[in-house]
Amino acid sequence: MNATATTTKKINMVQAIQLALDDAMGQDPSVLVLGEDIADAQGGGVFKCTAGLSAKYGTERVKSTPIAEQAIMGAAVGAALGGMRPVAEIMLMNFTAVAMDQIVNHAAKLRFMTGGQTHVPLTIRTATGAGFGTGGQHADYLEAWFAHTAGMKVVAPSNPADAYGLLLSCIFDDDPCVFIENLPLYFAPGDAPERGQRVPLGQAKVVREGSDVTLISYSRTMLEARAAADQLAKDGVSVELIDLRTISPLDMATLVASAGKTRRAVVAHEAQVDFGVGGEIATRLHQQLFGRLLAPVGRVGAARSPVPFSRSLESAFIPTAARIQAAVLDTLK
Repeated sequence: MNATATTTKKINMVQAIQLALDDAMGQDPSVLVLGEDIADAQGGGVFKCTAGLSAKYGTERVKSTPIAEQAIMGAAVGAALGGMRPVAEIMLMNFTAVAMDQIVNHAAKLRFMTGGQTHVPLTIRTATGAGFGTGGQHADYLEAWFAHTAGMKVVAPSNPADAYGLLLSCIFDDDPCVFIENLPLYFAPGDAPERGQRVPLGQAKVVREGSDVTLISYSRTMLEARAAADQLAKDGVSVELIDLRTISPLDMATLVASAGKTRRAVVAHEAQVDFGVGGEIATRLHQQLFGRLLAPVGRVGAARSPVPFSRSLESAFIPTAARIQAAVLDTLK
């Protein structure tokens, strides 16, 4: 698909990301993109999210870099401090570990260390997700690392329209944002976005209203949560389904309003359960709804281990609709 095409009613997440980058670069000449093999001469990115952009905007604004995550992030932080709005692609989320000094000690902290005088309008695009047998160093969900870092905004879309609108919001935000793309979602079709329409950061979406239990998820696990909600509806359980969209900042107002109504809640995500986003949400819900909830907040996630390489073990590792359904039923006992 050409980066400027918008004629199809259904698009996938790769196309949505192409559109968002194209629209941002067309709107603001300070937006630039850099990362490994992202220019057309090198293939337009390993997942083709930047295909066509260097042909349109030139290699001064769409820069292929060496395989050097530290250099990519160092250049991006410097560009942001110099008045640009860089979008740095770190091919896989596990590889952010190589550049954590630049991300955590520089990008995230500079606003605090200058008394709010310096902002770092930097977007870090990175992909992850189990399901392709890529092994323990290529598929971890590490969103809790960045959500735990003051100064970082963390975004995880579950569909193409949200990917487009959230990426636009990240690019034009004045603080650093981590934009997490899920590999199995890249080619799943969804509704096309309205060009130019941004999805506000920090605003969750009530996907389906319900009365018995609140089910909270994000990214690829939203598909499993939706499937679980569909099956539970057949069994007479009314699920209020919420897509978090932004992990940090958390939209607690929406979550508290929903869980306060249903009086039960379950959080499902692909990352490990231990020390995860679900634990933070559960704690906040218990604090704000103490005495009103009818059951402890349930949590569903991966086991405390690296992502297995074996396909059969990997399938068991990923949260499924059946596991989410079982967790919901536990809260109803």
